[in-house]
Amino acid sequence: MHTEIPLLLAAIGVLGFACQWIAWRLRIPAILPLLLTGMLVGPGLGILDPDQLFGELLVPIVSLAVAVILFEGSLTLKFSELQGLGTVVHRLVTVGSLISATAATLAAHYLVDFDWPIAVLFGALMVVTGPTVIVPMLRTVRPNASIAQVLRWEGIVIDPLGALFTVLVFDFILTQHLSVGNLLLEFGHIVGVGAVIGLAAGWLLGLALRHHWVPEYLHNIFVLNTVLIAFVVSNALADEAGLLAVTVMGIVMANMRSVPVKDILDFKESLTILLISALFIILAARIDIASFAILGWGAVGVFAVLQFIGRPIKVALSTLGSNLNWRERALIAWIGPRGIVAAAIAAVFALKLESAGIEQASLLVPLSFSIIIGTVVFQSLTAGWLARRLEVAEPAPNGLLIIGANPIARAIAKALQQFDLTILLADDSWDNISKARMEGLSTYYGNPVSEHADRHLDLIGIGRMLGLSPDPRRNALAAIRYRTEFGAESVYALQSTLENNDSEKHRITEHYRPRTLFGADNSFSKLSSLISQGAEIRITKLSETFGFDTLMNEADKTFIPLFAVDPKQHLRVFCSESAIEPDGDWHVIGLSYSSDQLGSDGSSG
Repeated sequence: MHTEIPLLLAAIGVLGFACQWIAWRLRIPAILPLLLTGMLVGPGLGILDPDQLFGELLVPIVSLAVAVILFEGSLTLKFSELQGLGTVVHRLVTVGSLISATAATLAAHYLVDFDWPIAVLFGALMVVTGPTVIVPMLRTVRPNASIAQVLRWEGIVIDPLGALFTVLVFDFILTQHLSVGNLLLEFGHIVGVGAVIGLAAGWLLGLALRHHWVPEYLHNIFVLNTVLIAFVVSNALADEAGLLAVTVMGIVMANMRSVPVKDILDFKESLTILLISALFIILAARIDIASFAILGWGAVGVFAVLQFIGRPIKVALSTLGSNLNWRERALIAWIGPRGIVAAAIAAVFALKLESAGIEQASLLVPLSFSIIIGTVVFQSLTAGWLARRLEVAEPAPNGLLIIGANPIARAIAKALQQFDLTILLADDSWDNISKARMEGLSTYYGNPVSEHADRHLDLIGIGRMLGLSPDPRRNALAAIRYRTEFGAESVYALQSTLENNDSEKHRITEHYRPRTLFGADNSFSKLSSLISQGAEIRITKLSETFGFDTLMNEADKTFIPLFAVDPKQHLRVFCSESAIEPDGDWHVIGLSYSSDQLGSDGSSG
């Protein structure tokens, strides 16, 4: 027993990572391999029994994990991002919730023969849309900003409200003597406690971080403990008020000025991935496979009602009079997957109802998981296609954000424009920006790492950053800022002469160092000198008879490869950290110059 428990806990972590990796490789929502793995190691092979492993700690562990997940999601919600869509979100989480609950209740009662109390509880559960599956889905679908903001806000805000609704129905099932007035009083009590504690805790936490009352290395631990304390205290004062409290906490902190939440978000995002992976495996391992057979085709009918009737009606009524066009409304109506919060609440309440002897409580979890799996699978497979058909999908992030608008940057941008790539030059030199604009290039005038850039820099269709500024420190700072946006593997910078020749004490540490653009043999000063002497950017199409080796071995001129474009129009960047082997039908973009422009020492003459 002493070795079995640690082994099972470690196995859950390993399996969770494996599922996340498989989802990343296959570009599918992680919930699918997580659920399948949980059912395999649980009821399938009988390896994992969460009730035996965790005992009475199962419900508290699940509840605390859901609280952390909700806080992380709400910490990204800024009111400035709504931009006139606040009314739509408000309707979706109020009137829209009642529509969703009604559709799910009627479907569960008439199609699966649930008694009315259990059907209403299921309807309350189906109010929530899962932010943990919506956000990965949005990354794949890439809808425009209006659609993405509505879906993200709805998914995060509706989770605690749906949980509160479910608590009221749960209390009614257990007591069945509360009047409507008492139910409303109970609802008001829960909302009041959650809102007050959330506002107070979020405001005090923001002040503590803003005024540096806590050292920076303790920020993550301090915030995590505060979230857990606020959740526990809220639940102690009013049952299930904790979810609302942590959600309000996150929203308050996200909208306070000068509160350093970036590092906290990075920590919470990693923690959330760990918790989601473990929770889905644990909860799926508790499912009784035989119960799916009991539900039969009725479960499919419930899914169809929610997907094709309930959700479209909800969105149609919630978006009346808004600035959203019919295409945007159609995609919002199509996307509404259920996620970890619905699964966790269903599992917790099913346990309590089963212990109270409520019939059909054992079917609540399999029906909930059926809808979770159904909505995630169906919408993941179809939402991207629908977004493209409706012309509300953003272009693939194949474009470039170039730091600097100097002659090198302008020459590269003009050459790459021929491939219909989104190219944006950012510089705070008006002379450089004005010249770039005169050449018909898209620009941003200002510091690319400023707060203004965070709000106004349009990165739609852009997936990589090139640091082409003559200042290596500016390139490095931009790389630190945009590695979180594009990923460390998509951030490059052209080294300067200083980086090439000076001692280690002048070099930027490897941890913050971007990928070496155009190879270690090329620096900003070298390319700048070559261009000033007449070197030009040349585009060469390769063939079976004229390959990359032939291009590089031409005797009468010298060529520095900068980029390559494959037959699928995917842009590749030459750098020291990875090798590119262009083949037939590829295009190679490089700097072409005569040999007399290069000094004997390898520097530009």
